[in-house]
Amino acid sequence: MRFAIAATEQTLGVFDAFVRAGWRPLKLFMCEAGQTSPQKALIAYAERHDAAIQLSRVTESDLQQLRDQQCEALIVATYPWKIPDWRPYLKYAANFHPSPLPEGRGPRPAAQAILEKRSAWAVTCHRITAKFDEGEMLASEIFALQPDECQESLDLKLQMATKDLAARIAPRFVDLWDRAQPQGKGSYWPKTKIEEHFIDFKRPVEAIMLRVRAFGPGESLAVVNGACFVVKRAVGWRAKHNVPPGAVAYSCGRTLVIAAGDGYIGLIETDGPLPAPPSSKPAAAKKG
Repeated sequence: MRFAIAATEQTLGVFDAFVRAGWRPLKLFMCEAGQTSPQKALIAYAERHDAAIQLSRVTESDLQQLRDQQCEALIVATYPWKIPDWRPYLKYAANFHPSPLPEGRGPRPAAQAILEKRSAWAVTCHRITAKFDEGEMLASEIFALQPDECQESLDLKLQMATKDLAARIAPRFVDLWDRAQPQGKGSYWPKTKIEEHFIDFKRPVEAIMLRVRAFGPGESLAVVNGACFVVKRAVGWRAKHNVPPGAVAYSCGRTLVIAAGDGYIGLIETDGPLPAPPSSKPAAAKKG
């Protein structure tokens, strides 16, 4: 089967799984590569299989061109843009979503899975429809989560589970497509707001470190003495003290120990201070 794919380096395993199943890749849609994510392996794989590469978003014109090339399917595995209505041009269009659908619809559900202390998670392959992440499901791959799960470990588990799921789906894609099941009622988790990424030092150490693990290095923010820092690595421990929450209790070079509600948070590695905090008021904690 001739196909196009929208992917990143982290989902190269999906690309490979369909090629190994005998599918012929015609085009790779990908985002502009950043300095920290050059995606060299993904580009090299596409070039090795004579697939065209496009950095801009998928348009209706692109779908028309794929139809003219007798392309039958579009496979999406991590892509930030909405796919236009593909039905006039292709037979199939499927997406690999990093949640156990119908739960966790939305752009980045992994952080919320950690915040809710889930014991298991999944990646799901579903048909692409007009509504985000609501198409009929082809199959899922479930895996366990640990009590100390963090963004980095969950991301690696998702990459491996997505690769395994693609390897199961690709050889029998049409059969699974024909037997795809409706999702039913589910949940949508919107993208987190910037204020949700700020550490609230009035909260207990355990709650603070849970959020730091959920958002991962580079996505947790801390305001110290009126300056905003990007937290790349932090530690925390409970201890009795009389230091006001948010105040610096100790410093050594660029390492800062900040008082929390029932202990201390050590900011081991940070970037900043930033010119001005985008929002220094932490969001209220969600229930559950």
